[in-house]
Amino acid sequence: MGVGDKIQNKAQEVSGKAKESIGDATDNESLQAEGAKDQAAAHTKQTGENVKDAAKDVKDDLTK
Repeated sequence: MGVGDKIQNKAQEVSGKAKESIGDATDNESLQAEGAKDQAAAHTKQTGENVKDAAKDVKDDLTK
């Protein structure tokens, strides 16, 4: 996984947390939901990247 992907995923997660917090503070349910959605998407992307990394590690171990 590239460093750029990690940074983008983290940025999306942080942005989602901020939106959710602002939504909580202002009683804006739409913003809360959008923040939660952004965080879930970031976690999903990160999980996918972790699976790719694990598969690459297995492949590398098998070719040694």
